[in-house]
Order: sequence, then structure tokens, then C-alpha cells
Amino acid sequence: MLRNRYAFVLLTAVAPALWGTTYLVTTELLPPGRPLLAGLIRALPAGLILIALTRRLPSGSWWWRSLVLGALNIGVFFALLFVAAYRLPGGVAATVGAIQPLLVALLSAGVLGERLSPRTLVAAVAGVAGVSLLVLQADARLDAAGVAAALGGAVVMAAGVVLSKRWTSPAPLLAVTGWQLVAGGLVLLPVALLVEGPPPATFTASNLAGYAYLTVIGSALAYALWFRGIRALNATSVTFLGLLSPVVATGLGWAVLGQELTVAQGAGALVVLAALVTAQLKPAAQPKAGDRFEPVVQPRPRAAGLR
Repeated sequence: MLRNRYAFVLLTAVAPALWGTTYLVTTELLPPGRPLLAGLIRALPAGLILIALTRRLPSGSWWWRSLVLGALNIGVFFALLFVAAYRLPGGVAATVGAIQPLLVALLSAGVLGERLSPRTLVAAVAGVAGVSLLVLQADARLDAAGVAAALGGAVVMAAGVVLSKRWTSPAPLLAVTGWQLVAGGLVLLPVALLVEGPPPATFTASNLAGYAYLTVIGSALAYALWFRGIRALNATSVTFLGLLSPVVATGLGWAVLGQELTVAQGAGALVVLAALVTAQLKPAAQPKAGDRFEPVVQPRPRAAGLR
């Protein structure tokens, strides 16, 4: 039934909404200047917890597939996000990253055979415009390496979403999520040590609370919901939900940190919400009697080069 599909959409939307809390948690609870450490702790412990709970390890091709998906969705993405965050104002990085739905729509059309509709293209462009109104500052400076990193982060995350849809494991969802988090954490580990050095000798209670939140809620729960949504819905619909993150982050900055919210930002938030709602609407069709919603499962590819 259609309402079951929208239930999947709403549940999947919880993941980017939770990711939108990361900025608040990082600035208020975590030690300053350690974003890669935060990314590492978000990924590796969360993945180990899920693997311990499910008691399942990858088998066969899922050893290398987990490494590829974990690198794209988590490890390489976090590293590029770190570079973009340090070399660009947050508004520029978020605006460049907002092209991800457009990239996923294009990749899905070529790799998954999903239909690329004009409505999707318009919603993708509107999403970028809405995010720019929401977070972009008039005096924002551009840095070529930072823009390249932000664009690269959007590309690898888009590829990760599409491949997550193409490669569906018969293993439990929590196990597959755990494999990817561990793989992503292992990719991040040497980068974090090289760039930031070893972790601090001591952590405050606030630091531990922040890391615990990011591990359990921001990663284990959020990524499980995200990958569940990718299994159940088409990839393009899911990736539009990621636009909720800057909306939630901006709203929390206003509500909790007392940051100013301008009329332009409010308009940007409305444009973003309109874009992601539009992307979830299914094309008009006459339903047959007894039709009900079933999760979309992509058939296993036959081309050797794409397996």
C-alpha cells in the first residue's frame, strides 16, 4: 500500500535528521580540532557493536564489497568532508554537497535503470538552491582544493548509495551495516593518525557523552535506517532525504545555540523541504485492485565488470 511506502520514507528520513545533530554535538561536547577522530569513533566502534550483536561476518564477494561500500559511504566520504570543512566555509561545503541527489539520479538512470524524470531534475536543482539560501554566506570564499574535496565527497557518497542498491546481501541488515562501518573505520584509522596524531590522553564526561551519542545514535542507528531505506526505496528518493541534514543543523543552531535565522534561510528551508517532498511523489498511475507497496529490490547484475 502507498502509505507503507511513505512509512519507509519517514523512517529513512530519521537518519539524515540525526546526522543534522552532528554539528551541535561536535561543537558543544567534543574536543576541538579532532574531526577525523570523531569520524573514526562514529564508524569503527559502531560497526563492531553491530557485528557483535548479529554474530555475522561477510562471506565470499561480500568481503571486498563491504570494503568498497564502507570506503565510499563512510571512510573516504568522511575524509573528503574533513578536507572540505577545513578549506571552505561550511555553507560552501554544504551547497556543493547538495548536488548529491542529482548525481544519484544520473547514476541510477545509467546503472540501475531508474527513470530520470524532469520532476526529479527540477527537484534536484531546487534542493541545491534551497541549501545555498539556508547556509551560504555572501562573503563566502572559494578554495579550489576545498571545492574539489566537497565535490569528491558528493561523488563517492552518490556512488556508495547506488552500489548499495545494486549489491543486496542476503545477510541481516544490521550485519551488513556493521561490515560497512568497520570497513569505513579501518579506512579512516591511518588517515586520522597521520593527520591528527594519537587520541588525547584523557576525555571529559562531555566528550564521552558526545562520542557515545555519535557512535550509537549517529552511526549504528542512523546508518541502519539509511541502508534499510536504500533496500526498500529507489536510490534517488532516498538520497533527497539527505537534504534534511542542513535543515536540522540550522534549526538546532537557532533553537539551541541562539544563532540568527534570517528570512532567506527560512525561505531556503522551505525550498529544501518542497524539493525532497516532490522527489518522494510517485508518478500518477491507476493502481490495480489488491496492489500494495513492496520494497524495491534491484536484480543482481549479470555484467562481469559491474559485479
